[in-house]
Amino acid sequence: MSTGPNAPAGFPGAGVGEMTYVYAVGHEGPALDGLAARLPGVDGRPLRPVGGGGLCALVSAVPADTFSERGLTAQMEDLDRLEAVARAHHAVVDAAFAETSVLPMRLATVYLDDARVADMLVRQCSEFRELLGRLEGHVELGMKVYADPRAAAASAPATPASAGAGAGRAYLRQRQAQQRDSQDAYRSASDLAARAARLADGVAASRAVHRPQQGRLAASRPGVNVANEAYLVPREHTEQLRRELSALAEDVPGVFVEVTGPWAPYSFATAVTAESAGGGGPR
Repeated sequence: MSTGPNAPAGFPGAGVGEMTYVYAVGHEGPALDGLAARLPGVDGRPLRPVGGGGLCALVSAVPADTFSERGLTAQMEDLDRLEAVARAHHAVVDAAFAETSVLPMRLATVYLDDARVADMLVRQCSEFRELLGRLEGHVELGMKVYADPRAAAASAPATPASAGAGAGRAYLRQRQAQQRDSQDAYRSASDLAARAARLADGVAASRAVHRPQQGRLAASRPGVNVANEAYLVPREHTEQLRRELSALAEDVPGVFVEVTGPWAPYSFATAVTAESAGGGGPR
């Protein structure tokens, strides 16, 4: 595989009006070369390998107008388009991770051309090799904790009405009970998130705390996302930790736990240098 600034003129890099989109970085070799030959990238564009410093980046060409800084801003504001790009990106990363250890790049990481990608690999090869060694044999588990005050209220015993109580007083008692249920649900969710962190501490090699999700991104569960964390877990302990985390909320009214993965270790791969034109979208 011949890439980089001195690649021959026939090398199929990004063409006029195109940029180079980077999905993942791994060790140079047949695993990623073979994957590039059979898997499409964003918008169905063919993948290709770009090498440098003994490493390989999986890349594809993308239109410069839609992946420039202005074009990316517009795409990130269109949730349907963002979802389509994210699905294609993650499909490449997941397929690569199934073949070999890779560092997932952030969503919409783009360079002006293949030569700049190859140069980045050479300059950061020591850092990338160290990361690949640290992540070898590990996967990422995601863990979200949700508080749902309505579910907590539904499971609480009904507040008995006092004889002769007026409608206004009954309404006030109802509102006070709802507030207590809400406070209890959020407190229980926070306590459970702390228990989850302690549970994972004895197994996970590392922990990442993300901002809780809101709106459409948190639509997978009712209630409010109180905690959003990720754990870097040895493969052999993945299923045990998944079961233990999932069981934490079984007897906690109004609190739900969602465990996802195993994934490629997105939360534990270093972001690429600021020279790339693109940034990451929400997780």
